[in-house]
Amino acid sequence: MTASINIRYVSFLAATAALGGLLFGFDIAIITGAGPFITRQFGLGDIGLGWAFSSLLFGCVVGCFFAGRLADRYGRKKLLIFVALLFAVTSIATALAPSFTIFVTARFLGGLAVGGVSLLSPMYVAEVSPASIRGRLGTLYQMSIVIGIIVSYGINFLLRNTGTNNWRWMFLTGVVPSAVFLLFVILAPESPRFLAMNGKLDRAFVILERIGGADSAHAQIAEIIATMHKEARTWRGLLRPGVRRALVASAALAVLIQVSGINTIVDYAPAIFQSAGWKVDGALASTFVVGITEFLFTLVSLRVIDRYGRKPLYIVGSLGMALSLLALMITVLAGRFHGPIVLALILTYLAFFSSCIGPVFWTLVPEVFPNDVRGMAMTVPVLIQWVANAIVVLLFPFAFHVIGKSFTFGFLALMALCQGMVTLFYVPETKNKRLEEIEEYWIASSGAESAETV
Repeated sequence: MTASINIRYVSFLAATAALGGLLFGFDIAIITGAGPFITRQFGLGDIGLGWAFSSLLFGCVVGCFFAGRLADRYGRKKLLIFVALLFAVTSIATALAPSFTIFVTARFLGGLAVGGVSLLSPMYVAEVSPASIRGRLGTLYQMSIVIGIIVSYGINFLLRNTGTNNWRWMFLTGVVPSAVFLLFVILAPESPRFLAMNGKLDRAFVILERIGGADSAHAQIAEIIATMHKEARTWRGLLRPGVRRALVASAALAVLIQVSGINTIVDYAPAIFQSAGWKVDGALASTFVVGITEFLFTLVSLRVIDRYGRKPLYIVGSLGMALSLLALMITVLAGRFHGPIVLALILTYLAFFSSCIGPVFWTLVPEVFPNDVRGMAMTVPVLIQWVANAIVVLLFPFAFHVIGKSFTFGFLALMALCQGMVTLFYVPETKNKRLEEIEEYWIASSGAESAETV
C-alpha cells in the first residue's frame, strides 16, 4: 500500500536522480544528426564514423568501472555533482574540437560522465523508493533517457541548416541539461541507505521517515544493519552466495540488451532511413517519430511495471523485438526494404523495447544487489553493457553496409530471442519486494539450478 508514503517527496528524489538519464539520452543521440556533418568535416569512412559514435561508449566503460567503487566510498550525491560538471565541460570541448583526434578524445571523456550516471542514477532511485512503487519510479530514469533523445533529435533538426559549424552548436547545447541536473542534485539529500551503511543512522532515519513514516524508517534501518557483511567494500564481497547468482543473471541481460540492437537503432536511425530511400531531411524528421514512439511506450511501462512485474514484461518485450527484427530481415531479402514499411517495423521494435525492456533493465539491475555492495556489484552489469554497446555501435556501419542488412537484422533478432530465454530461466521476479528481501532470495536459491519467482 502507498497510503503512508510521501509521494511528492519521494517522487522529487527519484526524478532528480532520473534526470541523469537526460544526460545519457542527450549524449548518445545528439551525434545521430551530427553524424553526416562530422563525416564531411573530417572525411570519415565506415570505421572512422564508427569511432565517432563509439568513442563516448568506450568512455562509458571506464566511467562506470570507477563510479561503483567511488559511490560506495564517497556517496552517490558527490559523484552525481561531479558527473554533471564533467558533462558540461566535455560538451564544450567536443563543440570546439579542431581535429578528429580531439573530437574523439572529448567524446571519450564525456563518456566518463555518461557511464558514471548510468550506474549512479538507477542506484539512487532504487535506494530511495518504497518497494510498492519502485518499478514506477525506476521507470523515470528510462523516461528521462527518452526525453534526452527527443531533445537531441529536435536540436539536430533545428540546427541542420545553420552552416558548416552546425554540428558544433549541436554538441554545445549539452551544457543546458547538465546545468539543470546539477541544480537539482545539489538540492537533494544523500541516499539514506548509503548514510546508514556508513553509520550515519540519524541522518538516514530522517530521510526514510520523511519518505514513509517513522515505523517504516525504523524497520528499514534494522534491515539495512542486518544485511551488513564484513566483506563489504571489497571485491571479495561479490563472491558470497547472495551476490554471485545476481551477478551472472544481470551480466547476461547486460550483454543481450545491447546485442539485440537498441542503440544501433537509436544512433544510426537517420542512416538506416537513408538506406531505405529517405532524403536527409526526411530521415532526420523521421527521428522525431522514433523519439515520440519511445516516449509514449515508456509511459505505458509506468502503468504496467508494478502491476505485471519485471519478468513477464521482459519476456514479452524480447519476443516482440525479435519478431520486428526478423520482419526487417525478410523485407531486405524480399527487396522491399524501403519507405514506410521500414519506419513501421522500427517503430514496432522500439515500442516493445520502450514499454518492456528499457525501463525494466534499469529498474531490475539495482534491485537485485545487496545494500553493502550495490555500488561495486552494479559495476559489473553496467560496465558489461557499455562494452557490448561500444562494440556493437563501432561495428554496425561495417556490418550493415559490408556484411549485409539481412545478416545484421537476423543476428539482432536471434539475440533478442536469447534475451527472452535467459529471462525465463534465470531472472527472478522482484515486484513488491524490499531490497533486503531480494538478497534473501538469492541466498536461498544459491544452490538451485535456475532462478524462480521471488
